[in-house]
Amino acid sequence: MPVVTVGSGTVNYLVTGTGPGLVLVHGTGATGETNWAPLIEAVADRFTVVAPDLSGSGATVDGGGPIHVEDLVAQVLGAAGHAGLERFHLVGHSLGAVVALAAAGTRPEKVLSLTAHAGWARTDPWMAFQMDLWIRLVRTDRELLARLLQFTAMGDATLRARSAEEFEQAATAFTAMLGGAEDGFARQAHADIAVDITELLPRVTAPTLIVSSADDRIVPPHHQRALARLIPHAELVTVPGGHGLPFEDPAAFTAVITDHLDRVTATV
Repeated sequence: MPVVTVGSGTVNYLVTGTGPGLVLVHGTGATGETNWAPLIEAVADRFTVVAPDLSGSGATVDGGGPIHVEDLVAQVLGAAGHAGLERFHLVGHSLGAVVALAAAGTRPEKVLSLTAHAGWARTDPWMAFQMDLWIRLVRTDRELLARLLQFTAMGDATLRARSAEEFEQAATAFTAMLGGAEDGFARQAHADIAVDITELLPRVTAPTLIVSSADDRIVPPHHQRALARLIPHAELVTVPGGHGLPFEDPAAFTAVITDHLDRVTATV
């Protein structure tokens, strides 16, 4: 995969496909590939997809200090520019939604459209308390964090349908995904706690879809409603599922994003 130097770091990013630019920004603890594989497969025949690994994830290397949203914005814009994208559609999930929103407010002239799932403008005490627990757990026993996330990140229907064996399998898989990445996860969670992009949101000019999961217990839906009020002409859609919709129901997650991309590109 290509790499680009941004500040003092080296950003690893995935690039594939052909067509207009589409930049995908992953959430806490994920990578460009793990967060976006089904969507990439669905759109690579018509978009040039760029999916960077943010600081703390994948093969991206930095100085190991605190992670700030503005640094992540620079990484996303740096990867897009290095891949040859002058303007692009932008999609983000969770922390990636925050970064995508901030990027669209920082460099609005570069963004053709914006889709943000499970995003928020400013971290409140409820979220901060939860994310502090993540940090404590990942540094002591990542399996416990994986178990906690099974019932906070998934929607009600998914949880009701799971057998005891399926709960165990899901926790094991997520524990494995965290393997060796504890420090990066903790650093990204600290970045989550520090989020406040409120002043950037009125500067967003791209057609914007705010996607809210009805059962989101990590970034509850009132945060997405606030985003829709703060961003001029933003559209808000609520879908079934939890915060972890990209992993819980990849087909539904992909469908809501591709629908917005299709509607926006049809008007260009």
